[in-house]
Parts: sequence; structure tokens; C-alpha cells
Amino acid sequence: MRYEVERKFLVAHAGWRERAVSRRRLTDGLVGAFAGGKVRVRLDDERAWLTVKGARDGLARPEFEYEIPRADAEAMLRLVCETCLIEKTRHCVPHDGVEWVVDEYRGALSGMVLAEVELEHEAQVVTLPDWIGREVTADARFRQSTLLRLAREAGRPVTLTEVIAARL
Repeated sequence: MRYEVERKFLVAHAGWRERAVSRRRLTDGLVGAFAGGKVRVRLDDERAWLTVKGARDGLARPEFEYEIPRADAEAMLRLVCETCLIEKTRHCVPHDGVEWVVDEYRGALSGMVLAEVELEHEAQVVTLPDWIGREVTADARFRQSTLLRLAREAGRPVTLTEVIAARL
């Protein structure tokens, strides 16, 4: 069984762009949520997969991924997840021996930019790039489900200022 250990941050400025080594477009759909966990379908240009994530314990959570046929993922996104879609471009940005990802959101979350780093273990020390802002790992306002809910309630993409001001 695999555990995902990650930290999430705001992005202070666009200095990451010149260091990005790759990018890919992703579409995620929430299939279901349960007791702090979720089931997600994800599609990119080359593959499709289901991910089951358990509840967090600190920075870690159990994660299971299963590749599925593209046609199945497209059908799930259309028929099961139509109001819960996340569209983003994921940029890979190496820094000091680790790979950071910067997600630029489109669609319902257009304008939001967040960075994540996946760790080997919770105690792993990472050097923060100069373009990294405030850590929001434990801030429920920056969960994708919360961001989507805020955008739906506003009837438009929400700004970073609106997310920070949100009361949950």
C-alpha cells in the first residue's frame, strides 16, 4: 500500500515558469467522498485512472491508483462528475533534488495557482524555492472540493483574496 505525503503552498510569484521542465493538462472529477477520503477519476492526454485516497493522518494519506480505459474515464467525467470537474495544467518544477508541481487551474477555478511537493516521509526537510508563498497544507479553504464549492456559490471563479476571506 502506498502513502501519499505532500505539502501544499500558495505561489508568491511566477519565477517558477522559467524553471518548469514539463507540463500536462489534467481533468479531475470527484466520484465520491467519504470519511475524509475521496475517489477521483483523472484524465490527461495519454492515460486515465481512478484514485482512491483515504483520510489524512498528519501529512500522509493512503492512496490507491488504477489505470482505466479512456472511454470509461470520459464517461465518468460526463455522467458522474459533471458538476465537480477540476481542470488544470500541471507544471513540473525541479528544485534542490525534489520535484515540485505547480497547478494552474482553468474552468471553475480559473486564476488559482497552487504548488505541491510530494515527500518520501513526513520528516523530510525541503528547501522552499523563492517563488513559494504561505503553506496551506492544513487549510481546508484550499482543498479542491472547497474551492469548487466557493466558485459554485459565487457563480464564477473566485479570487485568492475571496478564498482567504472565506469562512468554513
